[in-house]
Amino acid sequence: MATSFNEQFDQHGTWRREFALRLKLLGEWMKDHELLDAAVEERLRRLETQVRSDKVMVAFVAEFSRGKSEMINAVFFAGYGRRIMPASAGRTTMCPTEMGYDADVPPCLRLLPIETRLQPQALMEWRMAPEKWTRIDLDVNNPQQLAAALEKVAETRKVTQDEARALGFWHNQAPEDNPMVDAQGMVEVPKWRHALINIAHPLLKQGLVILDTPGLNAIGAEPELTVSLIPQAHAVVFILGADTGVTKSDLSIWREHLITESSDTDARLVVLNKIDTLWDALSTPAQIQAQIDRQKASTAEILGIPKDQVIAVSAQKGLVAKVTDDDALLKQSCLPVLEDALGRGMMGKRQKILASAMNGGISELRLETGRVINIRKRDLTEQMMELKGLQGKNASVIKHMRSRISQEQAEFDVGGAKIHAVRSVHLKLLREVFSILGSKALKAEMAQLTGALMQKGLKLGVKKAYGETFDRLRGNLQKVQSLTGEIHTMLAATFRQLNGEYGFSLQAPTEPQFAGFVNDLNLVERSHLQYLGIGNAFKLAQPEFSDRLVRALSTRLRGIHEHALADVELWSKSAAAQLDAQLRERRRNFARRIEAIDRIQQAAGGLEDRIQEIEQQGTALNQLDVKLSELTNYLITANEPAALTEVDVELA
Repeated sequence: MATSFNEQFDQHGTWRREFALRLKLLGEWMKDHELLDAAVEERLRRLETQVRSDKVMVAFVAEFSRGKSEMINAVFFAGYGRRIMPASAGRTTMCPTEMGYDADVPPCLRLLPIETRLQPQALMEWRMAPEKWTRIDLDVNNPQQLAAALEKVAETRKVTQDEARALGFWHNQAPEDNPMVDAQGMVEVPKWRHALINIAHPLLKQGLVILDTPGLNAIGAEPELTVSLIPQAHAVVFILGADTGVTKSDLSIWREHLITESSDTDARLVVLNKIDTLWDALSTPAQIQAQIDRQKASTAEILGIPKDQVIAVSAQKGLVAKVTDDDALLKQSCLPVLEDALGRGMMGKRQKILASAMNGGISELRLETGRVINIRKRDLTEQMMELKGLQGKNASVIKHMRSRISQEQAEFDVGGAKIHAVRSVHLKLLREVFSILGSKALKAEMAQLTGALMQKGLKLGVKKAYGETFDRLRGNLQKVQSLTGEIHTMLAATFRQLNGEYGFSLQAPTEPQFAGFVNDLNLVERSHLQYLGIGNAFKLAQPEFSDRLVRALSTRLRGIHEHALADVELWSKSAAAQLDAQLRERRRNFARRIEAIDRIQQAAGGLEDRIQEIEQQGTALNQLDVKLSELTNYLITANEPAALTEVDVELA
């Protein structure tokens, strides 16, 4: 039987934990051998944080009554021996629900009241105000209490049509999407806007985040879901009914919220759920399978995706099979096929991306640290030549040698003014970079966009306003790319000059590339486009909706800018630390040379002793270089979960 998603995710978690531990041990080893400068330490810290805190989000999206919550129970929570997420007939998940784990927060369910939609803050801002959420503590060891508490995500309340309109659930322009009106003229809406579930489930502890979304009406009313949460999910499972196929509302969700012109369709899995409704005692297994295959082919054609991205399962039978240990029923439910697709596709891709980032970081780290070792080797070679030149010489020659070293040291210290001038220009250009991508500049851009959206009436020119905003943001990244190129050219010229004058081996690090951030901007822009067409013109006429849309946009843009600035900062630190390391090593070298001459002057046998010491230090440096290569090679090759248990490298 194929490895389940849970098992594959567990392997991924083990790989991450052991990799992070190895990074930490490497850092300690480097510190013990005085190889840990500021840039290397920062690079190690970022790599360790990235591998430890890597989150994997799986979003489950469907119209009501497609068996979405049952699917989550079957794939992730069958180990509890019962349903955890509410999955009875009819509507169950009424508000978007995120399940994850934060060690700093006790196990609990936090619910954001639906009334917060009447206020301008985006969801991300409400997350920063825990006191505004209703909190219910959870007992993870009591499945009954856990399931009972989670029933609250299905709660609703009755409001007037005007209240429903203010909350975003009633649109006169689209009456077919409006909820039912009861005999008293009241409308049923979700009681909660968003739910956060924090439990120490083994998969959640390892970084899995599950997003359970409600139907089309609720998704459309919460722009942050479409423009932020769903686009950032590493896998989206879109669930349809095997008996109904693709309905009109299913197609609306797919076209409006899941597909953009450059969407990564590999991260989209379409699941035809409830195939057990097609199981028929009057039909042969071959006839049933033919019917399922026709539905899969039809679904793939309508949605415009390859047929192998459509998987037919029965979540309910799969859950029952897991709870009752019925292997035959589990196989018949086809749930393992979905788990394998999630594990092999999403997890394999995720680990590949993470491993690639680790490889790049480790290679840079090895290059920077290897440069320090080479400086030490070169300094030892110079000392050795200097001392061997003193063999057989009298005291006056030795005294003259000491004077020459002192003079070299004084000249080197005078050259520090030139290095300080280079740093000043470097910092001035960096300040310009930080002002372009800083929070103040972004706030000004968002204020300008908000002004365009807040004009009264239908805002048919809003697409143009968005386009101009993103053009300016892309232009800012291009400006920063140009500035970093200018800084790199200046550093390269200065480093060449210093190398020539002082025998350094400085090499200007490659400037950060911003093409990836431009691509991120393009993806964010596309995720907003669905709100800018004629279909949403009436929604955009509501100031509250426009404001929420801009706030959601601001949150994502801030994240892109912060990542770009972090890359610039690490690059800058790398250049500065390289210079600092070589200055420090050169000053140490002067001190060691003077100390050696003094020892030779004080004792006749001091020269031979010092030569022998340098030979021993050279041998130790060679061993250090070999060990560095061994440790970093091990980390670079440890890309598969099994690799960390197959090889062991001694840290000494």
